[in-house]
Amino acid sequence: MMTLVGVGYRAPLAKWISSGPPEIECLEITAEHFFDQSDEAILAVAANHPVFVHGLGLSLATHGPLDSETLQNFQRVVELSRPKWISEHLAFTRTAEVDLGHLNPVPPTHEMLERISDNAIALSEACNKPLILENITSHVRMAGEMDEPTFLNALCSKAGCGLLVDVTNLYINSKNHGFDPLEWLHQLNPKTIMQLHIVGYSYRDGRWHDSHHEPIQKDLFELCHAVMEYAPVKAIIVERDGNFPEPTELASELRKIKAVCNGD
Repeated sequence: MMTLVGVGYRAPLAKWISSGPPEIECLEITAEHFFDQSDEAILAVAANHPVFVHGLGLSLATHGPLDSETLQNFQRVVELSRPKWISEHLAFTRTAEVDLGHLNPVPPTHEMLERISDNAIALSEACNKPLILENITSHVRMAGEMDEPTFLNALCSKAGCGLLVDVTNLYINSKNHGFDPLEWLHQLNPKTIMQLHIVGYSYRDGRWHDSHHEPIQKDLFELCHAVMEYAPVKAIIVERDGNFPEPTELASELRKIKAVCNGD
């Protein structure tokens, strides 16, 4: 099985992406970045690569139905870009009344399992696309009625979804909360792991952070390799959001990831 390697589409990378570098085999589009873009702009971005659509603000862990306006905008991006699958975070970003503006962790409880699975099914059906869910970083390790891998396995089974394992988030959480990332990984059903995210981490004030501004470190390549050996990953996306390097540097990272995919 060939694993596609690519980048998250960002405006500072647009010129390089449009030049058709061979290292970019796929693109991930963040849906919210295109809510106010024209149909033509979305079609143009999705024209030359396999695409995946990634969400930030559908807040699957919020009680009640998905926000209708956000869902309609998300559906429009999906319909125009025709992605292979869609993804969202295992998180909540709003309450019933307030937009919190960032990703918040969820407790691994049976109540939360029901809530997220209901919203995950609703999102997948609304878009008529397979859905995968991403693990997030948190400075608070949420306690609940089961451990996180057990919760993720149950969620995938109940909602019929897959997983987007963010390698960097897993590494950061393992450092900040003191657990073995490989033990965490090997408790997951490998068949559910469809996609990976990876980007460099930062360290300050005694904590690891996912700023999405750093080049990928050696220990992340090693963890990525461990995931690739364990699961039939279909795509890996470098998720850079700032401090953008020269395209040659990003291309080099993509080649290194491709080498990991090939077992080199």
